[in-house]
Amino acid sequence: MSLFSDRAGPAIGALCAASLLAACASAPQHPAPVMVRPAPVEPTPVLNPKMAADAEALNRQAALLERVYQVAAPLLINNADLCKNHARNLLGFTAKNRHSYPGEFNDAAHNAFGMGERLQVSGVLAGSGAYAAGLRRGDALIAAEGKPLPTGANAETTAGSVFGPLVANHTTIKLTVSRDGAHNVIAVPVTRACGFRVEVGNADNVNAYADGSRIMVTRGMINIAQTDEELAYVMAKGLAHNILNHASSQRSAGTLASIIDNLVNLRPDLSMLIGSGGIKPMPGEVDASADTLAIYLLARAGYNVDHASRFWQNLAANYPASVLNGYVANHPATAIRVAAIDKAVAEVKSKQASKRPLVP
Repeated sequence: MSLFSDRAGPAIGALCAASLLAACASAPQHPAPVMVRPAPVEPTPVLNPKMAADAEALNRQAALLERVYQVAAPLLINNADLCKNHARNLLGFTAKNRHSYPGEFNDAAHNAFGMGERLQVSGVLAGSGAYAAGLRRGDALIAAEGKPLPTGANAETTAGSVFGPLVANHTTIKLTVSRDGAHNVIAVPVTRACGFRVEVGNADNVNAYADGSRIMVTRGMINIAQTDEELAYVMAKGLAHNILNHASSQRSAGTLASIIDNLVNLRPDLSMLIGSGGIKPMPGEVDASADTLAIYLLARAGYNVDHASRFWQNLAANYPASVLNGYVANHPATAIRVAAIDKAVAEVKSKQASKRPLVP
């Protein structure tokens, strides 16, 4: 389940990390022999190799999602007014249950992480109402404004229909959650934010995609973004493309959506990335308009924009347009983009110095 907005959609978020190992403490040493009866130890579930591999995949995905989610938070929240008709009322958390993970990952989520039939909080957006209210990862969702929340295989979809009208018409939502065996009622303020979902692509190509409603960053791109600031450059660019409706105007929304749908799977079909993947290169002037807006989005979110040009130049040098299914192959006009970025950075600094609004 996504950020629980007034428009229901597929899930984004991160799993709660879990340890698969247990340690046993040795008996204490004494000057004279003492008989010590060890305390009973709960048996640790033994995972077969397949289950262990699935759990490792879930843990790896959780870590990537957590990083992407935290980097995206200030971009989404601090730019709601620039998102215009894409802004939404959000509670600011994601929730999943074992059925959020299809096939073999269903059992892995249950056995390794304790996911059951009830939705539980899997991620909280920093700076959101949920964050301010103290909602925690692992809280089980019982009710919203007294309305019982669904469980089972379709819980994500049906819960979205419960939350949608509530966040559209309330400034605060009372959530009943189960935490540490007790029920708690938490008042969660509604947050206005850009209503784009954030995803991680399970592929090693260095790329990012924006289909008009989602922003996806591949595992390969996340790994080469050495700092959160660099990852923010990539995510702000995708956010800008969505705000400017470039996927639709370039008639690439369907292709991009298919790629994102595929790469969100923990074991995607990588044959879809053979060749160009069906994506047409973005025209230079169109791309530059997104770069200009991205600099404003970054500055408003508190990110340092000084190194943006260098990041994109280094990316183009190390992963040039000849690398198929790379970012530069889809965005080849590096010189035009860098010129637009440098101009936007100068504009932003001038407006900051004179304390003018950061509006392009």
